[in-house]
Amino acid sequence: MITASGLTKTFKTDKKKPPFTAVENLNLEVHEGEVFGILGPNGAGKTTTVRMLTSLIGITSGTAVVNGFQVGKQDQQIRQTVGILTETPGMYERLSAEKNLSIYASLYGVADVKGTVEKYLRMLGLWDRRFDEAGSFSKGMRQKLAIARSMLHEPKILFLDEPTSGLDPEASHLVRDFIEELKASGRTIILCTHNLDEADRLCDRLAIFKTRLIALDTPANLRKHLYGRRVAFHLSRVEEKYKTVITDLPFVKDLQQVDKSLLVGLDKPETENPVILRKLVEAGAEIQFVGELRHSLEDIYLRMIHAEKE
Repeated sequence: MITASGLTKTFKTDKKKPPFTAVENLNLEVHEGEVFGILGPNGAGKTTTVRMLTSLIGITSGTAVVNGFQVGKQDQQIRQTVGILTETPGMYERLSAEKNLSIYASLYGVADVKGTVEKYLRMLGLWDRRFDEAGSFSKGMRQKLAIARSMLHEPKILFLDEPTSGLDPEASHLVRDFIEELKASGRTIILCTHNLDEADRLCDRLAIFKTRLIALDTPANLRKHLYGRRVAFHLSRVEEKYKTVITDLPFVKDLQQVDKSLLVGLDKPETENPVILRKLVEAGAEIQFVGELRHSLEDIYLRMIHAEKE
């Protein structure tokens, strides 16, 4: 659905200074039907990347193809087949929510303007406020109205820049459910967010940016690459022989003791845990419970960003 090769964007901010590089030599591929997360600190180039891929700004060098159309050569076709939620979406504040969406639906050439507008107002919980001026809406309601606007023409690819920004927990949950519904229907979604828990739950793959691409993989593989997989065996007491029976197993990568717990590094806990449990029981250990340690996406993100700074 989306490919980028050597994508670069520079800005000339001062005649006396060299150009500022916002995105450098970006190579990536986004597959059809996946939720692709873009993470990075402020100024990392996330929004610039989205603007290039949606043909809102030109590229300095490199190439990109979006839904079969080349950026810089078929920009009109790209804009017709993508939807975008910007970080600070604007609306006609003196017009009603329904009128706002009707205008944009007409501009997109939607066949059934009235039916489509009603569909998305109901879907995002705004139908009862359809006659109210957009300017009277809270920030969260404006955000939901903007999401509805981005979907009016049923785009194949949807770019969401901070979709839950400013939303209360209930509204955020509604938006996340909406994104999951879109994913289930086969929609391709590019999600820029600072909400790492949200990215972890929604995204199939993650790209971590800081002007250039630092890492690109699934959340699970990022955890495995940085930390490996570790399982905690919590015992009523720890004896030296328990550690010995574990370290004697050929698949055990490492072993640490923390109080009454043994932390074991494994590649395949699903098949290796039962072997360890059996050996511990045979050695007389009383096992209270077992659980895999799960590093948060925040741990991964901060470690990669700090490594990039260094």
